[in-house]
Amino acid sequence: MSYHDRQTPSASSPPNQEEDLFLDILHEAPLSGQRKRTRILGSILYCFLLAGYAVVAAAAPWIFLPIPRLIPPLLCSCNVVLMIITGIFQQYLVYQVRKVRLQGYYMFSQKLKHIVRLPFATTAYGTAAMLLVMVWQPHIKVLSVSTLLRIIIFGEVICAGSFMSLYIGCVHQYNSLDCQPDVLKSLYSSLQPSSPLEELRYHDGGRLSDQQMALLQYQRENLHYLSEEVLRLQECLSKYERSADGSTPQVDLAHLLAARDQELRALSAEMNQIQSELHLARKLIAERDSEVQRIRTTNNQYVEENERLRAILGEWSTRAAKLERALEAERLSNMELQKKITRLRSHPTQTSEEQGD
Repeated sequence: MSYHDRQTPSASSPPNQEEDLFLDILHEAPLSGQRKRTRILGSILYCFLLAGYAVVAAAAPWIFLPIPRLIPPLLCSCNVVLMIITGIFQQYLVYQVRKVRLQGYYMFSQKLKHIVRLPFATTAYGTAAMLLVMVWQPHIKVLSVSTLLRIIIFGEVICAGSFMSLYIGCVHQYNSLDCQPDVLKSLYSSLQPSSPLEELRYHDGGRLSDQQMALLQYQRENLHYLSEEVLRLQECLSKYERSADGSTPQVDLAHLLAARDQELRALSAEMNQIQSELHLARKLIAERDSEVQRIRTTNNQYVEENERLRAILGEWSTRAAKLERALEAERLSNMELQKKITRLRSHPTQTSEEQGD
């Protein structure tokens, strides 16, 4: 199905189908190039290096028997050499992980990216621990300085070997994969209909942008691969054209070249469509952000209004309290006046009785 074929039914679709717009991209994924297998030979050699270093550490008292005082400095020097080799090997692993990312397996490369840094971190921590032991020279009855250094080396080798085994297992899993690159999921992740996880999807903009960048790199790699294929087929075609008996292969190669050229044009059109849909998605996100900002502004206005009403209510409460106190004072004064009036009324009666006597 082409882009124009998709546009025709979508233009005449009812409004209730607008939420399904752009969701057919998954069924028309871009052409993925020839996936290259990641090599694990270097990782296996590094594991053998770790095993050899562990053997040297275990047999150090017998290997360096003529110079027992130089065993700790020699072990520290060997550990520094191992750390340097691990740093160089880490750059090779980072290059391998970058190739996996360019092949379109974004989530897989994210997992590998965290693993490839662990062996160098382990050797660095081990070197720091050995440095502390050499500087402080702890006096332990059971363990000597040489024994402490060897224990640190064993722990370092076990941890680094475990991380490398985990890396080899992940790479083997990647080499046996038979599925679409997971970076294609970011084509429609930001255009899904509303769901309870909508806020999480909009707040995770950094990861979505990273996935879109990985998708563009993946598309660029596909374009480069297809360009190389076109050039190779053009060279083969020119060779067959110069030959006298190459009529049949020439027809086959011309057909293959036309098919590759058509795929390249389709991929370019698909990439342009993806960029336009990405622009639309960013526009939708910007509109949602502006709406959220407008709601926040309205909420701030409501908060200010509530503060003003609370201030008015507090003022009226103060006035009511003053009026209550004034009313209580007026009531007390009325009671005093009533008592005085009662006394005055009773006093003339007593005076008239005394005059009668």
